Amino acid sequence: MGALIAVIGNTAVGKTTLVKRLKQAAPFATGLEQHAERPFQRLLVEDLRAGRGRRYAFANQVDYLLLRAEQELAMRSQPGIGLMDGGLDEDFYVFTRGFHALGILDAAEFALCERFYRFVRALQPEPDLYILLQAPLEQLAARMKQRARSIEIATVDSLPVLQQQVEVWVQSIAPQRLIVLDASTPALLTPQSIAHLLTTIELRLSVRTT
Repeated sequence: MGALIAVIGNTAVGKTTLVKRLKQAAPFATGLEQHAERPFQRLLVEDLRAGRGRRYAFANQVDYLLLRAEQELAMRSQPGIGLMDGGLDEDFYVFTRGFHALGILDAAEFALCERFYRFVRALQPEPDLYILLQAPLEQLAARMKQRARSIEIATVDSLPVLQQQVEVWVQSIAPQRLIVLDASTPALLTPQSIAHLLTTIELRLSVRTT
């Protein structure tokens, strides 16, 4: 079974960017969010922006949870190390819980998503390692405005709610499974920082497998 790493944190913190940079530096298999490819994401965003309600919210969230479970299974089935931007646990603990708190998912929909997540986690192990990226909320807001994704459920106003979900979730992650990085400056992505992070990953994973 291959090892699995999840890069986690609030939206716009740079998860996908770091995954892609690590992929350039080492032979990781990757699993990405695929915003544009998801069948219900655009429909939900269009409805929310037009004030037509949230009829695609549950379908969209289940689709994401299923995608992440499938990506995990595929990467675990091959040798080497798999690397995800976010992942199944983030999609549940941050976005499913966050969207419930924001009223995008109702209580019954959230309960079904939680049942699905717990069922998958009973069958598939959680990531071997989490890399948590942190940056101030005002900086995340500026990044969201700058990237201006056409398909995105989260908004600048939802950042504090999502950050609260991140902070509560991270408290439950064992310290030996967690690497915390400052994502507020470009220094995170320099060749020297990437090389240091790769060394840290190797050491952490070797400890977990011995």
